[in-house]
Amino acid sequence: MLRFLKAFGPAVARTKPSEALRAGAGAFLGLALCGLFALTPAINLNLGLYLIAPFGASSVLLFAVPNSPLAQPWSAICGNTIAALVGVAVCLLVDEPVLRIALSVGLAIMAMILCRAVHPPAGAVAMTAAMNPDTIAELGFRFALTPVASGTTLLVLIAILYARMTGRRYPFRQFDEPNRHGTADRPPFERLGLTSEELTDILRRYRQSFNLGVEDLARLIGAAEMQAASHRVTPVVAADLMSRDLVTVNPQASLAEITALFERHRFTSLPVETTDRRFVGIIFQIHLLIQDRGADAPIFSRRRRRLKAQDIMETTSPRAAPSTPLAALVHLMAESEVDAVPVIEDERIVGVVTRTDLIATLARSSLS
Repeated sequence: MLRFLKAFGPAVARTKPSEALRAGAGAFLGLALCGLFALTPAINLNLGLYLIAPFGASSVLLFAVPNSPLAQPWSAICGNTIAALVGVAVCLLVDEPVLRIALSVGLAIMAMILCRAVHPPAGAVAMTAAMNPDTIAELGFRFALTPVASGTTLLVLIAILYARMTGRRYPFRQFDEPNRHGTADRPPFERLGLTSEELTDILRRYRQSFNLGVEDLARLIGAAEMQAASHRVTPVVAADLMSRDLVTVNPQASLAEITALFERHRFTSLPVETTDRRFVGIIFQIHLLIQDRGADAPIFSRRRRRLKAQDIMETTSPRAAPSTPLAALVHLMAESEVDAVPVIEDERIVGVVTRTDLIATLARSSLS
């Protein structure tokens, strides 16, 4: 009985309050802007259909779970529009209310699946049409164009802009999309030896096509393989492979000092710490290359001479603890595309793990 009752508990993992705030604020902004555009004097407000309830359900998907296949632009716009067309057609042909409502939703679901445009709020769109025969008699198939298609399109456009403003990706990446470098190679964690068709077949076999995209499946499989590999070998943590004799710079160090240290020690990264040994950031060689761009111009030369370590250092790069496992370090470095990960303990830097450290450790594990 206890196991049975647990099945009714939350099935979604815990989420940070900041993510809940991000999603709620996005839905507020999306619906508010839709209202400003849709509720104009040129529209007959007495019909009461120009901001319809299903838009609220669409907002949940677009702003709270933008990675879901059900939330993608094709699913949202086409799904809602198809459901509206079906709902209007049934409403004009069937007089009996219960049959009209059930038939509208059932046929809308069938049409959405066949068009690969499943969007759960679309069921409510079909139902809205079926429950308002007088309004639909006046609007006809225009209901599918406005408010449904136009309103959903506006919500999707707002969701795209909002995702970029808040550091999320919408629409989600496609499996064959070029990587960040503009090349066709898959990211390291997604080089599984599986094609897009094979991953699609896995989703189809396990009936997960509506819940997960091919790109997300590739990332999950790669992460799971790395985690499983860490269980099969003796656990190695950051403290076992990090460099401990560190060369660091003060936030006030000049660009000339930083360049001299890179040249002397042949490092690819340089931690920045305060006089009380508190870690504040890290400088990678790419930061110096960026500053060199246009440095021949007099104005750039003067500005370059005034730059300090604190002006060019990276403060949001990934960090590890001495107990961070090897698999997590590999994942951090691959996902963030950095050459080194600082190891922090009590806000102080105690070591640095570089790509060379990882390669040497993995090579030793392979040979053993």
